[in-house]
Amino acid sequence: MNIKKYIPNLITLGNLLCGCIAIIFVARLDFETAFFFVCFGIFLDFFDGFFARLFKVSSPLGLQLDSLADMVTSGLVPGFTMFQLFQMTEYDSEVINKLSVFGFIITLGACYRLANFNIDTRQTNSFIGLPTPANALFIMSLPLIIIDNKLEVLTSVLTNHWFLVAITLLSAFIMNADIPLFSLKFKSKNVKDNLLQIIFLTISILLLLIFKFFGVALIILFYVLLSVVMNIFSKNTISK
Repeated sequence: MNIKKYIPNLITLGNLLCGCIAIIFVARLDFETAFFFVCFGIFLDFFDGFFARLFKVSSPLGLQLDSLADMVTSGLVPGFTMFQLFQMTEYDSEVINKLSVFGFIITLGACYRLANFNIDTRQTNSFIGLPTPANALFIMSLPLIIIDNKLEVLTSVLTNHWFLVAITLLSAFIMNADIPLFSLKFKSKNVKDNLLQIIFLTISILLLLIFKFFGVALIILFYVLLSVVMNIFSKNTISK
């Protein structure tokens, strides 16, 4: 029996397990523990593909398992987290009860993206729209910024239910938007070929060290904005 062919799928199931555990901690309002389980799930999500390529055991089953696991860890968990964020706002309870389920629009957006990703041949070397793991990290960082409470103005904004509505809609949109995002993979050993990735990685580390959980949200925003700028620059270069 070839044990190697089962390893990537077991890693994928580990990602799914992390998502399930994260849901439990979100329900308990332990957002920090939930955040770290989502991070570990995303880490496993990266390595299941790595080992599948390493052992040359990629399969249609692995592809489907990967999407199903991501649906929980990077789809359901951030949607449930947004649901809980609506519950944390200081507004009329009747309004909040109606708006809380609105948070699961993130889950619906993630589901659509994951299904589309499996059939979109354009996303082999880069991404079109924000990947669900990146979106999950952004959403999962929001309650931690509130709990940290170092910037009162920012906390006030993040506990405004209309702002959360806007974030929810933007999250679902940006995952499925026809916006090319640059690849985070290093292309070669040549520094010049990987200059953009090196700059992004360096700034990301600085943002994490300085702002901690707020830095996570800033990194995702920076990634999207930098990709948009690069797209505009590339179009202008081609037109010339």
